[in-house]
Amino acid sequence: MLIKANNLTKRYGTKLALDNVNLQIDRGQLIAYLGTNGAGKSTTINLLTGLMTPTSGMIARRQGIKIGVVFQDSILDKELSVKDNLNFRSNLYHEDHTEWVHQLISLMGLTHFLNQRYGTLSGGQRRRVDITRALITDPDILFLDEPTTGLDLQTRLVIWNLLQRLQKEHGLTIFLTTHYLEEAENADQMYILENGKILVSGSATDIKQRYAPTKLVVTTNGHKLQTNYPEKQLTPQKFSFDGLNCSEVITLLHSNQEYIINFSYTPGSINDAFVKITGKELQ
Repeated sequence: MLIKANNLTKRYGTKLALDNVNLQIDRGQLIAYLGTNGAGKSTTINLLTGLMTPTSGMIARRQGIKIGVVFQDSILDKELSVKDNLNFRSNLYHEDHTEWVHQLISLMGLTHFLNQRYGTLSGGQRRRVDITRALITDPDILFLDEPTTGLDLQTRLVIWNLLQRLQKEHGLTIFLTTHYLEEAENADQMYILENGKILVSGSATDIKQRYAPTKLVVTTNGHKLQTNYPEKQLTPQKFSFDGLNCSEVITLLHSNQEYIINFSYTPGSINDAFVKITGKELQ
């Protein structure tokens, strides 16, 4: 256990921003913390990282834990070069991180624009520098508050490939808030938040199975399908099956191949589950 929160509550005057939130972060996990704007995501990060104190509730952190944070807005100096920004941040700490910073520069692909002013970089380049800054102390856990907002798909994929490599090679734990729900599809633990309350928690796979089951739709030649799976008849020749896994779908299709004209198989998504749980879509 790296961090555990019990009955975490935060008020801003009379406004209740967070309402008795319970969560646990374990080493090596990808934690997805999802909610619409104003749900309480950034407040939670500020509390878990010690930037704010809760109105009530308890936060336990493993002794000696190192935390890195990438905020929605960068805290780096736009007039300094990438190299000077990173050196300045590295020098704020007592330990010598020179060798690790050199490794990060290579890993994050910063070498070609090290001497450019941070303010002249593209959005994707700036985000890679922001993440590098947050990793200078080789943290146990990295908090990412909507890290890829406004970036194109290709740039987002590059950033996530780098983060997954850090997870695999260095055991990095990631706590993610995002509006791009496909980034949360493989989360080890997911929390869906609305109006400061956690509505649902579990692995991404578990939440998809509970709230966004797969759907198989089969069109036949009129012959009755041979199957024990519950079916819904849509038309005289069209049938749907909910919640079948890939193995079950293959078995059904194979055993009825002479009767099937065509079919469609749609896996459930985190976006489908989110809409089902909250009644809202992320914008």
